[in-house]
Amino acid sequence: IFAFLALMCLILAIGNGIWESDKGYNFQVYLPWAESVTSAPLSAFLMFWSYVIILNTVVPISLYVSVEIIRLGNSFYIDWDRRMYYPLNDTPAQARTTTLNEELGQIKYIFSDKTGTLTQNIMCFNKCSINGKSYGDVYDKSGQRIEINENTEKVDFSYNQLADPKFAFYDHSLVEAVKLNDIPTHKFFRLLSLCHTVMPEEKKEGNLVYQAQSPDEGALVTAARNFGFVFRGRTPETITVVEMGETKIYKLLAILDFNNVRKRMSVIVRSPEGDLTLYCKGADTILYELLHPSCESLKEETTEHLNEFAGEGLRTLVVAYKNLDEEYFQDWIKRHHEASTALEGREDKLSEIYEEIEKDLMLLGATAIEDKLQDGVPQTIETLAKASIKIWVLTGDKQETAMNIGYSCNLLYDDMADVFVIEGSTSDEVLNELRNARKKMKPDSFLDSDEVNIQIEKSSKNPKVLPDEQANGVYGLVINGHSLAYALEGNLELELVRTACMCKVVICCRVTPLQKAQVVELVKKYKKAVTLAIGDGANDVSMIKTAHIGVGISGQEGMQAVLSSDFSFAQFRYLQRLLLVHGRWSYIRMCKFLKYFFYKNFAFTLVHFWYGFFSGFSAQTVYDQWFITLYNLVYTSLPVLGMSLFDQDVDDRWSLLFPQLYVPGQQNLYFNKTVFIKCMLQGIYSSLILFFIPYGAMYNTMRSDGKAIADYQSFALMAQTCLLIVVSVQIGLDTSYWTVVNQFFIWGSLSVYFAITFTIYSDGMYLILTASFPFVGTARNTLSQPNVWLAIFLSIALCVLPVVGFRFLKTLLRPTASDKVLLKIKEAKKRPPPPSPKRRLRRTSTRRSGYAFSHQHGFGALIMSGRNMRPKSPFATTGTFSPNSDKHKHKGL
Repeated sequence: IFAFLALMCLILAIGNGIWESDKGYNFQVYLPWAESVTSAPLSAFLMFWSYVIILNTVVPISLYVSVEIIRLGNSFYIDWDRRMYYPLNDTPAQARTTTLNEELGQIKYIFSDKTGTLTQNIMCFNKCSINGKSYGDVYDKSGQRIEINENTEKVDFSYNQLADPKFAFYDHSLVEAVKLNDIPTHKFFRLLSLCHTVMPEEKKEGNLVYQAQSPDEGALVTAARNFGFVFRGRTPETITVVEMGETKIYKLLAILDFNNVRKRMSVIVRSPEGDLTLYCKGADTILYELLHPSCESLKEETTEHLNEFAGEGLRTLVVAYKNLDEEYFQDWIKRHHEASTALEGREDKLSEIYEEIEKDLMLLGATAIEDKLQDGVPQTIETLAKASIKIWVLTGDKQETAMNIGYSCNLLYDDMADVFVIEGSTSDEVLNELRNARKKMKPDSFLDSDEVNIQIEKSSKNPKVLPDEQANGVYGLVINGHSLAYALEGNLELELVRTACMCKVVICCRVTPLQKAQVVELVKKYKKAVTLAIGDGANDVSMIKTAHIGVGISGQEGMQAVLSSDFSFAQFRYLQRLLLVHGRWSYIRMCKFLKYFFYKNFAFTLVHFWYGFFSGFSAQTVYDQWFITLYNLVYTSLPVLGMSLFDQDVDDRWSLLFPQLYVPGQQNLYFNKTVFIKCMLQGIYSSLILFFIPYGAMYNTMRSDGKAIADYQSFALMAQTCLLIVVSVQIGLDTSYWTVVNQFFIWGSLSVYFAITFTIYSDGMYLILTASFPFVGTARNTLSQPNVWLAIFLSIALCVLPVVGFRFLKTLLRPTASDKVLLKIKEAKKRPPPPSPKRRLRRTSTRRSGYAFSHQHGFGALIMSGRNMRPKSPFATTGTFSPNSDKHKHKGL
């Protein structure tokens, strides 16, 4: 814009120099030069700066003020949106910044945390398999499985005084098995009540609160508690459990702790009867290798149940036990003590000792825990995917767990061409896996003629921006933190970003907070795209700050993420409304505002440019000085603000039903260099019409009474009237959504213009301030002539008709994808919209089980040492219960 301004001023200055040397020099008697001007070149130099002052309106200084008002208004819409208000914890959506609203309509990559963001971070014991029988499903009288909903009858645990009232289970047959003293069922829940590192807290007798290392472990212990095996307390040497109303104290002999390699944990306890037992729980892939051969048939049945559980996205776990020989255990415990006190290779020695005793286990069954998704997460992800937004999940959870949740929330689905798993343990392995994935998605990407390869070669090793590459299908990518560490190295990051960005979904597992930020930075570095990061915890802060836009969810993990974010709300599902409604509207409004603002300023300013050729390049203005002052301040400010605050091409309902409308924002189609040039050309064309039509209409013109009106003041009034009406009609064409406010601003601005014009051009104003209001009587003399109004309407027609014709032909002959969607919406408005097709949720039998508790090293050593326990009085052993007592036998389930 500054270059364009300088070019116009230079042309007019050169014209002034030529005119003064050729014509003006000989007319100094009538047009004398200023005392300081001694030559035509000096006059041209001074005129250059005079025209800089006159034409400075082409540089929209007032644009910045208007932009901030628009951004502030659109931010208030987010704060006031009742559909983004979460009543359960009284949390409204909040725009914590006012400068990023339009970028919400251009998001191409979303980086999301999983736990607490996609899920509620609330684990629920959902199903289990005990001795080859599956529990958790509900069947009707005909034996058909029915879906569990709010109306399904829950199991009544009121007979259990120590039960957790928040616990819900629906399969009554499991409680029946417990009441019938089924031995495998009792062993199963006894294991869950003993094999863990949970710490109990009992402020009031019977009111138990569990402090678990992870929500998964807490869910398992709570399940055992409700089914009659209540973990009541522990010391470094004992575990107190209330079993079916009878308090038992088990002697804790050893905790074989969990780590990421073992993927299991075990405890060795001595029962009150003196029996030695090892209880173990862990990932099925690990425990199946440790089972006794006699468990083969039970293993097959349990595997079928695991497949069903994993197919529903549940976090599965296998449990087993082993009865120990006293003599063998005494020998083992000595060697265990030696390994635990070794100064060198302690971890390796302990692992060997653990593996030695964790053999020939007897299978008990499996658990299935549901990490409940937040409401609307699958639908939100499906909608965002239709908007061509790529979603990357960056989580600290293990691979199997993350993939299960990926299937549950529609990130991954069976119709995908493939889901690549990158789990190489060396740099070369990771490179080969990434290249093999890219070769399958786009074989041509390895050819020298490939566009990206050519660009990489041209820009040596570090290209600035990589163009988007299209895969030959829909793919997903899963990469663990260890492999990601290699992939983020300098020589592999280019391969990672090329492969990952071709996938529809990317899941990064076991990543650190720093790696989350590095992944976001990698995409920002190589892709010309706006990124958004969303999370709920302190470990997401670095990712939120690295992305272009950060969104915080106020959930279970405090307010650190919210305080570091640009926008915040309580539920992940509100993200689709933030982007597809508020973001898209803000982007469209800002683009319309910029296009109109530049157009009206070009049309206004360039009339001065053409007038220079007819005024001896004297830097005389076309318009009255009052019109120049009030044009941007009063006459055209409110209509454009009204459009920029209230306009919408479709309402929020259609915006969500047709997410494809979001795509133009990602590609920045509504305002770019091409659109700016079109605005400039339209402004130049309009300025030609607005100058030459009034000039031609006024040239040697007579009034109806024979008096001449071909004067400068009449021409200026006619030109400015044409200009204001034309830009008002133009904003009417640009407005898609008419409100009372828009109507009032547009018609009100025109009314104010004519009111002010007739006032300041009146005799009274001239008599009060003669020097300030020289255009006395011009308005009533000029605007009373029919030929003036005819010229005004001709100017309007010539300025507007080409725009209307171009838009009509473009929509008809070369419609964009957005035009086609808008046409569908117009047709759909005539009839009720059909229900949107929903992608089938995953119902696969492929097992993707997960070790459903802590991802950190276990607290076994700390518990055995007793350093984490405060001295307290022993737990009361009174107030016990028994589901088989006469008091509770009559209670139905």
